[in-house]
Amino acid sequence: MGKPLVHRSPMPGLGLSMGVTLTMLSLVVLLPIGALLLRGASYGIEGIWDTVNRERVWAALLLSFRLSLLAALFNLVFGVLLAWVLVRYRFPGRRILDAAVDLPFALPTAVAGIALTALYAPNGVLGSLAAGVGWKIAYSQWGIFLALVFVGLPFVTRTVQPVVEEIEREVEEASATLGASRLHTLRHVIAPMLAPAALTGFALSLARAVGEYGSVIFIAGNIPLKTEIAPLLIVIQLEEFNYDAAAAIGIAMLLISFAMLLAINLIQVWSRRRIGHV
Repeated sequence: MGKPLVHRSPMPGLGLSMGVTLTMLSLVVLLPIGALLLRGASYGIEGIWDTVNRERVWAALLLSFRLSLLAALFNLVFGVLLAWVLVRYRFPGRRILDAAVDLPFALPTAVAGIALTALYAPNGVLGSLAAGVGWKIAYSQWGIFLALVFVGLPFVTRTVQPVVEEIEREVEEASATLGASRLHTLRHVIAPMLAPAALTGFALSLARAVGEYGSVIFIAGNIPLKTEIAPLLIVIQLEEFNYDAAAAIGIAMLLISFAMLLAINLIQVWSRRRIGHV
């Protein structure tokens, strides 16, 4: 018998599901980005460059992406450690700690910003202790970093946690039986297994931090050239009805974010290929 002309999918309604998925993707992601690019095209490349090529804009962009990258790197390390502790160890209060990891997901960003400011302001509980040793947290770049760590940490922990659960203890025991030290087992056995998920969590944390607004503006101080973030500049331009300038700054953030995420994805592909050859 010849091959059937129509190959039916094992999943019924795949065509309909694909159509709904692409429609939602277009409405939620592609159309807004397309509208932003269209607005920028009408403004012109020279207009975009004139808007972005200002000291205040460059300072805000550098501050946003630099602190977002540092916060994502911090979350990469401590998010993986937190996921490992939650999976591998049993201790009093573990379930409460595990539930608290999701708190930044549920907590409105404005509430998080107010809470962090109340804690780390110079007259706050923790801020007064820091002020006693000459360390200012709120209304400085340290406060912005703290807010970005707060909103981004769950992305790494929740992405890595299922992978840690799948790693069997026998793998570590076999490595130890063959004479490998704990550091060698960590570097050559555990780390390659966690790398793809950790990089995914890192990318999600970075993307979340770059666009964060609500929790940052309360604790940042919003001083131009010092603690002013790029999303705040966009809001300022929108409040002044300068939509072209807002679109120009948005396009600059979009291009920088795309370049950073592309680099992370390339690293992920390389890590997967490296694991496949091991």
